[in-house]
Amino acid sequence: MDDGVLSAAIHPKLQSPDHVFRQYLGRRAGIVKALTEDVAEFYEQCDPEKAGLCLYGLPDGTWKVNFPVEKIPSILPEPVCGINFARDGTAKKDWISLIAVHSDAWLMSMAFYHAGRLAFDREARTELFRMINSFSTTFEVVRESYKKKRSQVCNGSIENKSSFQPPRKPNSNSKPVKQALQTLEEENGAKAGEGGDDQASNECAACCEAYSDDELHFWIFCDDCTRWFHGKCVQVTPTMAKAMKKYVCPGCSYRSKATKASGANVVTSLDS
Repeated sequence: MDDGVLSAAIHPKLQSPDHVFRQYLGRRAGIVKALTEDVAEFYEQCDPEKAGLCLYGLPDGTWKVNFPVEKIPSILPEPVCGINFARDGTAKKDWISLIAVHSDAWLMSMAFYHAGRLAFDREARTELFRMINSFSTTFEVVRESYKKKRSQVCNGSIENKSSFQPPRKPNSNSKPVKQALQTLEEENGAKAGEGGDDQASNECAACCEAYSDDELHFWIFCDDCTRWFHGKCVQVTPTMAKAMKKYVCPGCSYRSKATKASGANVVTSLDS
């Protein structure tokens, strides 16, 4: 698969760890969607009668099942080929989980391929890895989705959610997080009748899963970019959130540090 991303000269938007990380998040979101929300459609597309197929996550957060590129060696790292062959001979859960593991390996190879082509130094590579590692892997997200389904079955049925209580809101010493939760609830009420283009605001910015008001999901709001995240996707627990006066997601945190570093370099050059 060739998306034209070869270097900063060809694709000027990829110039820093933050830019590469954002592309990683888009591809990751697409794969997560294929293996969770769109799993039925994904399953149908992986026809074992076809030649070897691959699962591609795209930078815009979408996904597609396609044949690998014919050009060898390919310009970009390719995902594992032949995911369709084992579909009918493997338990569905195990099949999906294995694809998630292979997809994680592909996402990392794509990110550090760009890091190499853009000649990132050790500090930039470390920062890129830190940002990637601050999010759950696609395998972890898929595993959690199966745990959620199993928990729902154990509590009755997937359709009957009346037994679930709303998630606990942080206590009063975590005012911004509490206000953010209330804001999301208000937005949900307003948009229930509207529908339409603002649906993305009710999705996790990391995995694109829609907001769900149940005790199995803890959500946290970034005060800088005003986006919502699953706590598990950014490795923040309710206990950690209660101690926070303000939450900043990994992407915003990196941009803040990069801006400060850039300002410091300007001051240094003026003083020299």
